[in-house]
Amino acid sequence: MKTIFADLNLTTPALLFPAISLLLLAYTNRFLAVASLIRKLHEEYKEDPNAIIWDQIKNLRLRVNLIRFMQGFGVSSLLLCVLTMFLIFTGQTTASYLVFGLSLILLIGSLGISVLEIQISVKALNIQLSELEDLNPEKKLKQ
Repeated sequence: MKTIFADLNLTTPALLFPAISLLLLAYTNRFLAVASLIRKLHEEYKEDPNAIIWDQIKNLRLRVNLIRFMQGFGVSSLLLCVLTMFLIFTGQTTASYLVFGLSLILLIGSLGISVLEIQISVKALNIQLSELEDLNPEKKLKQ
């Protein structure tokens, strides 16, 4: 009888370990950069409360929440990869396929949220750049 599943052995989920570990490191670096920026903007806002800084802080709050979900999905994916290896080791083939499939879905979710967070980040940077362009003295001379 032909099976619809590929062979799943201990090395298959283990292949994801380096990729997921690097993703989690990248997510942590993003989180630390955003946290540092939040602290800086918090101090600026206390000195001079204005709408631009407040909007940036709101944007960063959204990004922190997205990074939290990215990290949660990534860690859950890694945990399920380990569980998959345990299930393969104990001979529970059907369960190992289901758990590994869930692990892959969580990894896809983590990457999808990462793309969304990057888009939000780029949008915020483009707003900053357009404000700088408006202040550019060369642009004012041409008008």
